Amino acid sequence: MTTRRELLTGLLSTAAATAAGGLTIAATGSPAHAAGPLTGYVMGYFTESPNRLANNYGLHLAVSADGLNWTPLNQNNPVVTPTAGTGGLRDPFILRKRDDTFAVLATDLTGTDFTQPNQYIHVWDSVDLRSFTGYRRVRMHTMNTHTWAPEAFWDNARGQYGIVYSAHNGTRDVFMVNYTTDFVNVGSAQVFFDPGFNVLDATFHLGSGVNYLYYKNLADGRLYGARSSTLNPNSFSTYTSGMVNGGIEAPIVVKANDRNEWWLWGDSYSPVNGEFYVWRSGDVNANAWTALDKAAYTQPLNAKHATIAAITTTEHANLLTRWGAPTWNRLKSYNLPDRLIRHANRVGRIDPYPFDPYADSQWRLRPGLADSAGVSFESVNYPGNYLRHSGYVIGLAANDSTALFAGDATFHRTAGLANSGWASFRSHNFPDRYLRHSNYLLRIDVLGSGSPAADRADATFQIGY
Repeated sequence: MTTRRELLTGLLSTAAATAAGGLTIAATGSPAHAAGPLTGYVMGYFTESPNRLANNYGLHLAVSADGLNWTPLNQNNPVVTPTAGTGGLRDPFILRKRDDTFAVLATDLTGTDFTQPNQYIHVWDSVDLRSFTGYRRVRMHTMNTHTWAPEAFWDNARGQYGIVYSAHNGTRDVFMVNYTTDFVNVGSAQVFFDPGFNVLDATFHLGSGVNYLYYKNLADGRLYGARSSTLNPNSFSTYTSGMVNGGIEAPIVVKANDRNEWWLWGDSYSPVNGEFYVWRSGDVNANAWTALDKAAYTQPLNAKHATIAAITTTEHANLLTRWGAPTWNRLKSYNLPDRLIRHANRVGRIDPYPFDPYADSQWRLRPGLADSAGVSFESVNYPGNYLRHSGYVIGLAANDSTALFAGDATFHRTAGLANSGWASFRSHNFPDRYLRHSNYLLRIDVLGSGSPAADRADATFQIGY
């Protein structure tokens, strides 16, 4: 499938190009939050998977307490979908406004035809992200080009919000800005960032005295940072070297709520579509980003081109109450954290995320069939089928209601043999054996605290979403 970058690279002289990137603003000088201090995070995204089984162009939400590990809401189904324009969205953005309510902006595009010109964006109002009102499409310009990844920030010096998006200005792909007070009426479009080469996928962090803009350079495919003492158009200068991991785009800069730690998220479209990478920095002003191990973070299932905003403890709880946590889980390998437990042709194994059918990695953790104090892993896409061992090898099989099946399909969760913060699973009817992977296949082997470190790591997993 043709990527957005390939389209942009090949069509630089035209207004038609690829979908643009996200601009995530961490607002400064915002009012005190009625529900309390900002302690958690909400992510907005749409979904795609390698074989398009998960493609859904509505607004999806997930919440997190630590900003790195996420709980999808509404069973990872959309909470709202556009009803006009193309009937779908990409590149959503969540803005906490000055009055402590939210605006949701998004690209008006369903699917992957990035050659479509469109002068409009989707906009919703929301008091608390539990309901969405005032849906409208807002026209941003009259050019025969795209209007991608609209995002917004409060410019205190102007007393207005700036809506920033990607467009081809007749010369190259740049970031444009329109100013507004109500997200209904907008001023005329003007160039916000044009470094003299094609760019897309920017993210901002607004600091005290210094503002930071991260973006993708289309010439080399890397993510760079720029900074400015103001939010004025054309005031940002690049100050970092580039980060890259495969075909990467759609960066997000997020500051930890309680400390000086920043994360830079990037969305990979190649060699597979839909894999996030994260870099960490202890000083956003320095050119010092370090890649995080995937054991440290887990993205929502099939999430693409995300936005992340800080929320309060009350808002976090209310979102979970309104939309609900998933009724399924995914299990990540400890020593190969890019891989998930799945079934494939009824064989239990670990494979690198993402893949299709993605539901092969979703499990309902049931009370143990042989002992309710244990756990049995029921397949989401094959209900009534469970992971069980036979000849010490793990496979997916239909429950035949026998005592032997119940024992083979029951495990007891223990502290992780390699990391007590993770989990290991001891066989119910062979209590000296644990679930582990070997050459990517699942089996049960004799293991314990005295086993080699590599074997204990093979038997350690994270239960998440």
